[in-house]
Amino acid sequence: MPVLKVYKMGLADYGRAYKFQEELLLQRIGREIPDSLLLLEHPPTLTIGKEGDLENLLVSGNELKKRGIALFPVDRGGSITWHGPGQLVGYPILDLRERDRDIRKFIDALEEVIIRTLADLSIQSTRDDEHVGVWVGQEKIAAIGVRINRWVTKHGFALNVNNDLSHFSLINPCGITDRGVTSIVKLLGRDVSMETVTEKLLINFSDVFEYELDIAARSTDDLL
Repeated sequence: MPVLKVYKMGLADYGRAYKFQEELLLQRIGREIPDSLLLLEHPPTLTIGKEGDLENLLVSGNELKKRGIALFPVDRGGSITWHGPGQLVGYPILDLRERDRDIRKFIDALEEVIIRTLADLSIQSTRDDEHVGVWVGQEKIAAIGVRINRWVTKHGFALNVNNDLSHFSLINPCGITDRGVTSIVKLLGRDVSMETVTEKLLINFSDVFEYELDIAARSTDDLL
């Protein structure tokens, strides 16, 4: 069974985490390292993908600065999304050359990991035929946006655990105007720790993608 190197990074600045992704991506393209997964939270951050439109940002740049919210244009698919404390973000750096070079299958597998993780918490969730991600009814609980470079993946998913959902009012999340967002804590009506969700997600990631996990810790300070 192949090894997946897992980096549990805690709260990490978006720019530094992105640079680390890029370093791992180049190393994986060169087959210098095994497949990897970064798990972390970000300070308040908005990212806008290649298909993004600033019309989906509902406040001014000055208002973002006033609130201390960073805005990053990025090279993933999808539109605008929010990251912040209490949201579990995962960046898989996986070599699809060893997985049939099937992007749709990769995205389906990411959704399956999240669906199984939520089921472990007694939350029933589904895919949506029109929109990538994971949904509970008409509310999105996990966003997915990826980029493939020489058949190696980067970017990934963002699962709402116990984050403040009011921040999504600053945007049309993923460019969608007629649906809402939700979180694990909102649905359960009780607190759930990030560590609990992380442990369940790693078990499901290992099962769905068929990896043996090699878990390491790497702090933001390591990315200076």
